[in-house]
Amino acid sequence: MLKLQIPKNRMNYLIKQIPLHFDAVVLEQGWEYYHKGRVTEVDLKGTSIQATVAGKKVNTATLNLENFSTSECSCSYDGFCKHIGATFFSLYAPYGRPELVLQQLKQQINTRKKPIRGAALAQERKAAAQANVPMEEAMPIDWHRFFEGKFHGFSISHQHSIETFYDSALESLPPFAANWKSTTREIYLCHIVLFMMRKIEQFYQETKSSYLSYYHENGCKIAAKNCEDKLVEFVERILINASFKAEPKLWLATLKMLGEFALQGKDSPIDWLFVYRFIWWKLADQTQAQKEEIQRLEALLAKKELLARKKDTLIAARAHFDIIREDTDSAFERLEQLAQPNAKDYFLYLNHYYNEKQWNLMVIWLRWLFKSIANAHHDDFRTFCQFWLDTTKHLESDSEWVQVMESLLPRSYYYYTAYLLQTKRYRQWVDLQLANRISPLSLYGMELKAIEEHDSALLLPLYHQAAERAVLEKNRASYKTAVRLLKKLHGIYKQLGQDDRWEHYVYRLADKFSRLRAFQEELKKGKWIR
Repeated sequence: MLKLQIPKNRMNYLIKQIPLHFDAVVLEQGWEYYHKGRVTEVDLKGTSIQATVAGKKVNTATLNLENFSTSECSCSYDGFCKHIGATFFSLYAPYGRPELVLQQLKQQINTRKKPIRGAALAQERKAAAQANVPMEEAMPIDWHRFFEGKFHGFSISHQHSIETFYDSALESLPPFAANWKSTTREIYLCHIVLFMMRKIEQFYQETKSSYLSYYHENGCKIAAKNCEDKLVEFVERILINASFKAEPKLWLATLKMLGEFALQGKDSPIDWLFVYRFIWWKLADQTQAQKEEIQRLEALLAKKELLARKKDTLIAARAHFDIIREDTDSAFERLEQLAQPNAKDYFLYLNHYYNEKQWNLMVIWLRWLFKSIANAHHDDFRTFCQFWLDTTKHLESDSEWVQVMESLLPRSYYYYTAYLLQTKRYRQWVDLQLANRISPLSLYGMELKAIEEHDSALLLPLYHQAAERAVLEKNRASYKTAVRLLKKLHGIYKQLGQDDRWEHYVYRLADKFSRLRAFQEELKKGKWIR
C-alpha cells in the first residue's frame, strides 16, 4: 500500500479540484479500485504523482499537484478516469477515511456543473448561464435567490468543505457581474460576501449538536473572519457615499437586509455587529437613511420581553449612530444599559480613533472599556493593553497608564513589567517582583543585567526573598537552589564593597535555620560558615 504522504496544502488543493473534473460514477469506481488494493506503486516526480494502477491491464496515472487539469492516464478513457481517482484516494488515506471523503465529493459533484473535456464543456456552460443568471437591474433579494440556487444542497460536512465553499463562491459568483456598470457590480460583490456569511452561520447552527462540532466551529470561525476581511476589502474600494447617490434603491435594500442579518443577537461565528456598524459608519453622509434606521432601532427596542442578547445588540447599534454624530456622552449613556458588555465589540472605535490619531477620544474610550476588560478574553485583554500603551506615548504623562496596569495586576504583569523596564523605573520593577514573589531564577538574565548595571543594590531584596523562600521548602533540592541564589547575592555584596554586611547576613540566616541540618551542610560546602 501507499507510503507516500504529500503536504497537506497539496491535498487540500486536490480535494478542491476533484469535484470540478470528475463524474460521480467514475469517482466511485476509482474508490473501488483503491479499496481493492489496485494502486501498487506511487512515486513523486517533480510536482506530479505517478502511480501504477492494475485493472484489466496495468495503467499509469499521473496527477499534477500544481495544475490538476493536466493530469492524465495511459488508459483509453477520454477524461478523468477511475485510475486517477484511485490514485487520489491512495494519497488521501494518510489524512482520513477515503470512503467519507468520497461521499462528500459525490454530493458536491451532484450539486454543481462538472467541467468535462471536449467541445461539450463550453456549450453546457453557455446554456446554463443563459438559463439562470443574476440580472443587473434586479434587487439584492433576487441576487441572493440566485446564489441560493447555485449552492442549493451544497453539503458542508467534511473538515475541508467550509474552505471549499468559500473559495467556490468567490470564484464562481463574481464573473456574472463582469460586464455590469461599476456601481452595481460593487454592491453585487458585497452581497456575495453577505450570502457567504449567512451560509456559514447556517451551517454553524445546524452542526452545534454534532460530535464534530468543535472542528466545525473552528472552521466556521476561520471562514467567518475571511469573509469579514473580504467585505472590508470590497467596501474600502468603493466611494461609498457617491455609490449611494448613484444606486440609492440598491443601498437601501442592502441596509434593510443587513439589519435583518445583524440585529438578531444570535450565537454566530460572524461578527454581525461589526459588519453592521462598519458599513453604516462608511455611510456617515446619508443623514436621511440614518434617521430612518434610528427610528427602526428605537421601535425594536420599545418591544417588550426582548432576549438580553438581542437587546444588547440593538442598544449597541443605536449607540453607534450617536457615535457617528460625535455624541459620545449619549452613546455611553445608552451603553451603560448593556446586560453583558463585551470589550471586543468596541475595538472598532479604538481602531478608528487610533488611525485618525484622536488620542483624547482614545483615552475616553479606554476609560469606559476598563470596567469590562478585567474579565475579557486573553487576546482582547492584550489588545486593550496595547491600545493603552500606544496612546500613552502621545499623552503628556503616563501616570494613568501606570495606574490602570497596577489595578489590573496580576493579569497585566507582563505588560507592566516590560513598560517599567522600558522607562527605566527599576525600583518599581523590583517592588513588583517582590510583591508577586517572583524568583530572580524565573526572570530573564537581560532584565537583571540592566538593573545590575544601573544599581545592583536594587537586586538585594529580590535575592534575599527568593533565597529564604527556597530554604522554607525544606528539601535538599530547594537548599541547593538557595545556595545558587546566595552565591549571586554574595557577588553583589562584594561588588558593592559590603563584605561585612554579607557576613552579618549569612550568619543571621544560618542562625535562623539552625535546625535544618541539610541546609547547614550546604552552607558549609559554600564555606560561608564553619
